[in-house]
Amino acid sequence: MSHSANENFAVRPPPPTGEPDAHGQAALMLAESILHSLVEVGTLTTQQALDVVTSAQEVKTEVAKLAGESESRMKESLALLDRISTSLETDLH
Repeated sequence: MSHSANENFAVRPPPPTGEPDAHGQAALMLAESILHSLVEVGTLTTQQALDVVTSAQEVKTEVAKLAGESESRMKESLALLDRISTSLETDLH
């Protein structure tokens, strides 16, 4: 099977079993960093940033159910979002 590419991204095979997706990890780290930066410069309050994460958790749950995603995969995603919430909550104190 050949892989094609366009200007935005290359089609790539899935990561080896048990290994996290590098693109997903980078995207998640970037999103978390942006939230922290927006709080730091005063664009968002910490509570607003936490609300964004809560909203993402709600959307993730709905989308996972509609897509028939496995319960374990959904819980894994929600756990990652929980960790972002925890890192933001440290800014409240």
